[in-house]
Amino acid sequence: MEGQLIMLASDTFRVALMIAAPMLIGGLVAGLVISIFQATTQINEMTLSFVPKILVVAIVLIFTMPWMMNMMIDFTMRTFNMIPSFPAVG
Repeated sequence: MEGQLIMLASDTFRVALMIAAPMLIGGLVAGLVISIFQATTQINEMTLSFVPKILVVAIVLIFTMPWMMNMMIDFTMRTFNMIPSFPAVG
């Protein structure tokens, strides 16, 4: 039973990281490009770095949403299928 719980926790962290990774990487790349642009032009405006990063994250979210939903559905189905294997408490 402990092994199943550890596997479930590990799988949960892996799925969460896989789902968050595309948006985090997109925001990181956008931030890096904007920082290089700001350093070369010496324009230091906060909205110049904030708005494009939000747009990039939103675009990445739109394009990766089907893949994310498939991952979440697969994870949920695996989790629900594991429920009968846990012993009853009480």
